[in-house]
Formats: sequence, structure tokens, C-alpha cells
Amino acid sequence: MKKFSWLLVLMMSLSFALAACGSGGEGEGESSSGEGDSSGEGWVENVTVLTGGEAGVYFPIGVAMADIIDSQLEDVSATGVSSGASVSNTEQLNNGEAQLALVQNDIAYYGVEGTNMFEEPLENYSGVLTLYPETIQLVTIADSGIESVSDLEGKRVAIGDVGSGTEANAKQILEAHGLSESDLDAQYLDFADASTNLQDGNVDAAFVTAGTPTGAIQELSASADVKLISFDQDAIDSLTEEYSYYTQQDIPEDAYENFDSTATTVAVQAMVIASNDIPEDQMYEMTKALFENLDDLSNAHVRGEEVTLDTAQDGMPIDLHPGAKKYYDEQ
Repeated sequence: MKKFSWLLVLMMSLSFALAACGSGGEGEGESSSGEGDSSGEGWVENVTVLTGGEAGVYFPIGVAMADIIDSQLEDVSATGVSSGASVSNTEQLNNGEAQLALVQNDIAYYGVEGTNMFEEPLENYSGVLTLYPETIQLVTIADSGIESVSDLEGKRVAIGDVGSGTEANAKQILEAHGLSESDLDAQYLDFADASTNLQDGNVDAAFVTAGTPTGAIQELSASADVKLISFDQDAIDSLTEEYSYYTQQDIPEDAYENFDSTATTVAVQAMVIASNDIPEDQMYEMTKALFENLDDLSNAHVRGEEVTLDTAQDGMPIDLHPGAKKYYDEQ
């Protein structure tokens, strides 16, 4: 009888111990999971957003995106920084020097494919969203005598900063018009420097790839008479046929405040890419935060008004980051 009682007590004790262990394990698991979701366990705490030159559109839009992420995600600090724009942004992001970057969709595609300016495929970034059309503008002083792209032969022309999307676009546009970089005095200048040099008479024309109105051109028009140059229709047809990311774009006369100058040109698409090192749940929350605070982008620049959930995948040339894809799939 005593032996039976002793066994009964032992079995009951073991039963309570196992139940306690099971209950404790489940509670700990739930607590750990919930803690990871709320505190961002394993998240990238310091997020750098590469933008572009301060006189372009990437800079205010990118800084606004960083501010949204910084304010909406707990324990995550985000900063938008000025940079050399598309090509260098793509390389820096791929090398782990930043987490988000604004780039042209054509450059993002070239990077993944390892073509044109990229010697090998870049494999450490994915797409997040497309933003707005980026118009390739050819601007000159009104009395320069330049009326077409063909007139650039022998002239001093700013073709964009080294490693920028503008540089890549300028070379393709020149080629479509039967010219090459060697046919002119090419100057590798960002938007701000190109504007200053146009005003000072140090260059005759400048290519600018950016959403309109572009700050550098707007500022230039306040102190000089400027005009935009149309591309030849045959060249436009050739560009849109050879490169699927180009679309024909008409710049209306009210695009800028200080001057009226219509032009027919081409455009690519601005987009955001993200490092594949960002965890899926963090990218999901970042994407969600951006779309729930679109007014902040609109306030940063008029082009921010064109960013919508409905158009976020228009012209997306590469695979989406899993976190961004999860967000879109839920909408």
C-alpha cells in the first residue's frame, strides 16, 4: 500500500513538472515571437537611404522617405544622404554601404543583368516600388544657337555626373542621333554644377534626367533665359524600340514657373531598391510605413504626388524584395 502511494505521488509530481515545462516553453516561445515582431529582432537598426544631388528630385523624396521610416519604425534610425545617383547608388547598395537607394529603372535592370556599365551581375538588391517618370531634359541658354541634339557636335555639353543614370541616358540619346561622346566636349557634371556652368557660360548645354520641375533648371531659369530642346522623332522611335524602359514624353509649357518651353523627349522611371540584407518583416513594415504616409512625399516635392499603391509596380524591371511583395500581396 505504501509502495502504491509512493508511486502515485511520484507520477503526480512528474505530471505537474512536465505540464509546467510545457506551459513554460509555450509561453516563452510566444513571448519571444511577439518580442521579435514588436522590437524588430534581427533588424537593421541604422538605415541609409542613398538619394542623388541636392539640386535634383531624388534628394527631397529620398530624405522624406528616410524621415518616414525613422519616425514610424521603433528602434530604427534612417537617414537620407546626397549621393552620385543611379549607377553609384546601385553599386554602393550592392556592396552593403546602404540599405535603400533611389535609382532609375533602366540602371537597376542593367545591374541585375550585369550589362552596359556593369561588368558582372549585382545580386544583393531587389525592387521596392516605382515612383514617377524621370524626363531626360536637354537644356541650353536661349541664344546658344542650339536647336537640336545634332547641334551639340563640337559643343561643351554636361552629360551628367560620372556613374549617374544621366550619363548613361545621354550617351544612348547621342547615339540615337548619330553622335558619340567623342563628337563633343563632354563635361561630367551633376545637376547643380551643370546649372552653374551654363549660367557662367562654361558649358553650352546640359542633359538632366529628373522629374519635372527639376530644381537645378528652375533655379537657372530665374537668372538666365533658357530653353529645352526636343529630340528628333526618328531618334525617339529608335530609343523606345531598342530600350523597353524608355517612353516618349512631352514636357508642357507650364512645367516650369519662369519660362515657357515645350519639348518632346523620352523618360525612364524612378524607383527604390533595397538591400537583400534587410529582413523580410522589416522590409514589410518599411513598405507599409511609406504607403501610409504618402502625404509626406507629396509635401517634399510635387513628384511625390505621383507615388501611389496602384502604380508602385509599373515599370518594375527586377524581382521585388520579399517584404515588399508580401505587403503588395496583402493589398
